[in-house]
Amino acid sequence: MSITQFSYSRIPAEAESLRTQVREFLKSNLADYPATAKAQSWMGFDAAFSRKLGAQGWVGMALPEQYGGAAAGPFARYVIIEELLAAGAPVSAHWIADRQSGPLINRFGTDAQRARYLPSICRGESYFCIGMSEPNSGSDLASIKTSAVRNDAGWLLNGQKVWTTNAQHSHYMIALVRTGEKQAARHEGMSQFIVDLKLPGITIRPIRDLAGGEHFNEVFFDNVQLDADALIGTEGKGWDQVTAELAFERSGPERFLSCIELLKTLIAGMGTAPDALQSREIGRLTAKLLTLRNMSLAVAAQLAAGAHPAWAASCVKDLGNQFEQEIPEIAQLLLEAEPRQNGGSEHAQVLAYLTQMAPSFSLRGGTREILRGIIARGLGLR
Repeated sequence: MSITQFSYSRIPAEAESLRTQVREFLKSNLADYPATAKAQSWMGFDAAFSRKLGAQGWVGMALPEQYGGAAAGPFARYVIIEELLAAGAPVSAHWIADRQSGPLINRFGTDAQRARYLPSICRGESYFCIGMSEPNSGSDLASIKTSAVRNDAGWLLNGQKVWTTNAQHSHYMIALVRTGEKQAARHEGMSQFIVDLKLPGITIRPIRDLAGGEHFNEVFFDNVQLDADALIGTEGKGWDQVTAELAFERSGPERFLSCIELLKTLIAGMGTAPDALQSREIGRLTAKLLTLRNMSLAVAAQLAAGAHPAWAASCVKDLGNQFEQEIPEIAQLLLEAEPRQNGGSEHAQVLAYLTQMAPSFSLRGGTREILRGIIARGLGLR
C-alpha cells in the first residue's frame, strides 16, 4: 500500500468559503451552550437544532439537488462537520442519516427509495440508526444471525441487534441481515434492509452507559413483516455495500474531535503562562491533531475522486481513537482538577464525562482489532 494514500490535500476555496457562514450560525445558535453540553457533541441529540441545520442546507449536502441536497463534494461537507464538532454542536439526531444512510440510499437505492427517504433527511427531519452488531458477534459481521426470509408479502425479519446508537429516537434502521444460507465465503449471503422502527414486532431497549446516558440500544425483531421494497441494493451483496458505507463512517473529523472540548477547557485552565511540561504536552497533542486532520483530508480527497479508501479510513479511525483516549489521561496529569460528575468547575465535569466515555471510542464504528486487521491486509502483512 503506497504512502500516497495520505498525500497532502488542501480544502478547495469554494468549500472553505462555507466556514465563515457556519461560524456565524453557530455563534448565534449556541451562544449560551455550556461546555458540559459541548463535550457530548456528536452524541448530543437535539431535533430542533438538526432541523435548523436542514433549513440552512447543511444536512444531506452531498445528496442530489432534486431531493433537497446540494450535490456538494466531500470537502464542503467536511468543512460543515469540522465546524460543528469544533463548536460542540449537538448533531446526533441527523448524524447517521447525513453521514451514512443518505449516501447509501442514494448510491444503492431505487428511484422510489430515494424519493421517499432523501428529502426528509435533507430537511433534518428523518433519523436513521445502523443495525450491524449482534450479541456474540460484535465487529465480526460475518457471524451475524439475524435473518430476512422472503414471503408473499415481502420479507419476514427475525433476530436481534445490539449497541444500536439512537435506535430509540430514530425513524428507520438500515439493517444488515442474512437472506441466504451461510456460504463458504464468510461475507456472502447478507443483504441490507430499510426497517421502519414503528412496525409491529420491534422492541427497543436502551442500554445505560457508565456516564449515565442511553445512547446505545438492544433491538429485537419478532416476525417483523417488511415490504418487498425494504430491500436496499442487491440481495446478497450487503457486505460490499457495508464496506462502502464504513469509509464514510471511519474517516471524518469525528474520529479525532470527540475530546476537543476537554482540550479547550484544559488549555483555559492552564492560563497564559503554562509550565514546561504543560507546554510540551499541549504542543505534542496539537501536532497529533494537525497530522490526523491532514490524514482525514487525504481520505476526503480520495472520496471526492470516487475511490473507496477502506484502508486509509481505518488508519484514521485507529490513530484518531488513540489520540482521543489519550487526552483525558494527559488532562489529569497537567492540571490538578479531579473529575467531578456534579459540582466543581466546567473543566472537572467535562473531564469526568469524557474519561468515562473514552473507552467506547475504540469500539464504535469497528473495534481496534478489526481495524488493525484491515490495515494489516492493506500493508500485505496478512
